[in-house]
Amino acid sequence: MTRADAACAHVRANSVLGVARSLTHPLYQRFEQLEPTFRKVIPALVAGFVLLLALGAYVQTSALRDDALDDAAMDLDALAALLVRELDLASKEDKRPESALTALTTRHIAGRGRIVYVSDPSGRVVAGEPAIGVSERNLVDLLGPGQALTVFADRAGVMPITLPGGIEVLATVRNLAAPLGQVAVLHPVKRALSTWDERRRSILVLFGSAAIVLAGITAAFVLQSRRARAADEDCDCVRDRIDTALSRGHCGLWDWDLARGRMYWSDSMYAMLGYDRSGEYMSFGEVNAFIHPDDADLYGLADAVSRGETNHLDQEFRVRNASGEWVWLKARAELVTDRRTGAQHLVGIVVDISEQRRMAARTATSDARLRDAVEAISEAFVLWDAEQKLVLCNAKYQQLHMLSPELMRTGTAYEQIMSHSAQPSIDREPVRSSRPGSGSHSYEAKLSDGRWLQINGRRTKDGGSVSVGTDITLLKQQEERLTRSEHELLKTVTDLKASRQKLEAQAQQLAELAELYLEQKASAETANRAKSEFLANMSHELRTPLNAILGFSEIMDDGLFGPLGSERYVEYVRDIRSSGSYLLAVINDILNMARIESGKIELEKTDVALDLVVGEAINCHREAIAHKRLSLTSDIGSDLRLEADSHALFQIVGNLVDNAIKFTPEGGQIAVRVKPAPDALNLYVEDSGIGIPREKLGRIGRPFEQVEGELARSHGGSGLGLAIARSLAELHGGSLRIRSIMGSGTIVMVHLPLKSSAGSELERAA
Repeated sequence: MTRADAACAHVRANSVLGVARSLTHPLYQRFEQLEPTFRKVIPALVAGFVLLLALGAYVQTSALRDDALDDAAMDLDALAALLVRELDLASKEDKRPESALTALTTRHIAGRGRIVYVSDPSGRVVAGEPAIGVSERNLVDLLGPGQALTVFADRAGVMPITLPGGIEVLATVRNLAAPLGQVAVLHPVKRALSTWDERRRSILVLFGSAAIVLAGITAAFVLQSRRARAADEDCDCVRDRIDTALSRGHCGLWDWDLARGRMYWSDSMYAMLGYDRSGEYMSFGEVNAFIHPDDADLYGLADAVSRGETNHLDQEFRVRNASGEWVWLKARAELVTDRRTGAQHLVGIVVDISEQRRMAARTATSDARLRDAVEAISEAFVLWDAEQKLVLCNAKYQQLHMLSPELMRTGTAYEQIMSHSAQPSIDREPVRSSRPGSGSHSYEAKLSDGRWLQINGRRTKDGGSVSVGTDITLLKQQEERLTRSEHELLKTVTDLKASRQKLEAQAQQLAELAELYLEQKASAETANRAKSEFLANMSHELRTPLNAILGFSEIMDDGLFGPLGSERYVEYVRDIRSSGSYLLAVINDILNMARIESGKIELEKTDVALDLVVGEAINCHREAIAHKRLSLTSDIGSDLRLEADSHALFQIVGNLVDNAIKFTPEGGQIAVRVKPAPDALNLYVEDSGIGIPREKLGRIGRPFEQVEGELARSHGGSGLGLAIARSLAELHGGSLRIRSIMGSGTIVMVHLPLKSSAGSELERAA
């Protein structure tokens, strides 16, 4: 067997089995060996070439930039010489410098973005282009103090400088004849390099295009090399797969040379039939002897091919194997003309279909079972072939169309069956639907007895069609219930939309009310400011006559100009003095509150010893404390200091002690103590007075607020003491809190920071 395979190896190469590679040329093999090296070297060479191009472009653009700056400097030097000549000539002719500049501006100055300044001997700029009008600036201010052009003038030549505004320019300064001083000519570097910039862009575009082209060529080379390698691998894979198919697929390849009357069989063909290869080719007669005479006639086939009646073979026949048994084979071949010799070959494949034949028998049994299953289903079922002839139907279909059993034979035409069919009575027009391209259709029909049928039809792969009629009465009833539910849902959605519109209208009303509230709030704030200003003005107006009343009553009480005479006059004068002092205190409170509300209070903070300020505030109320026989204790360390306004701190403590005295009955107790806190001090003023109701605590501390009207009449006061104390504490960056129990007393705590920035104080005061 091995020798036979070796002997016919050259035959396989020229037959259908010659699937080995034909690319055996020495140059191709040499190239294939060097191909991995080319894949690495060529991209590296292209990358190096691109880098070389980039370096050349960089060097060229740098050289062009230097040349552009040199040309600009030479042009600027020539323009400066021209300006010196024209300005000196204008000075001799008593012309203004502007006339000389105007003649040159279009062509040499403004047209090229240049700037010219002309100064007098003191350095003040008297003319310029573009025109700058009347200016007191000198030339040094315009050019910058760090430049040497105004000092060296002509000797400095053209120099690059940076103007005070940060603009880089080429500049030169030349001396002029009296009465002029110097002329400065400036050319912005950006304008000088405009032509170079255009050339640089062109070079970059050219370089980028070349780089893109080279990159594209390199990418195409890499992709093409990968594709060629993949094609080689695919060719090897296909060859391996064909070899595997021939050895494992239980099939054989054959090549029938019609002109020579010989046939080539593959090794798998011999193995499939159990024969050993006896030569390279088999004769026509040898092959024909293996074939069953009732199945195929090779002579007739060869004659038909030679006459051109057929150009392919697709036939099943039996062949005797080595053990004498008949094996069913299926041959498929096509007529192929050899390009080199022009000979005709019938080339094809032969497959062992013995198993398929056995499967056909089993399929017949399965068909019988399928027919029984179709009869058992509850739907009407019918199957038509590609020629619209009956293949299979069940009794339900026969009963629906009232067909006789004799007519329902396999192979009966569709038109013949429909001509004898009694179509079901339909009350409603069918609703049809179809899916384009799928060959399927479906429709629903309502019968006269109230039942609903869904009839589904579909094209089969062999061109036939199948139809199934299903009773969907229950589904239709459910669909009607769902439709009613959907209508109810739509109604609910409509109601929700109406509610939403109503809510949007209410939101619009709320927005309008909010806008009205803001307007009224602004009006109230304006009225409050007007009130504060009115109170401040009124307080000033009241203090003037009140000071006179107090002064004269004090003189009369002290008897500076002699006795008044009657003791009643002395008592009246003392009442006048006491009432005036009380009224002055009320006016002072009103004035202080007005100043605080208007933001006119400015704190003058210093380092304050707390014990001294508190002691001074307590001493001012010693007489009132003794009058009501109150017990006052003070617990303040001598080393406590903070940054605050001493006058404001005195007023805070004084107002709190005054309130405690006012609302504490005779024989009561008052305590003033201080406790340190993190970065702050807490000042407590406690009394055993009448207390404040819980519902009134939120109002205490507002201007003109007191606990109640009866209490105000019993104890007097403007109701501004706590409000002023709270406001002054907040100006210091602190706060004021009140705790009270009716009948037990009140505790007022003032929280003051040890230090606060001036910016925070001004912000809170504002």
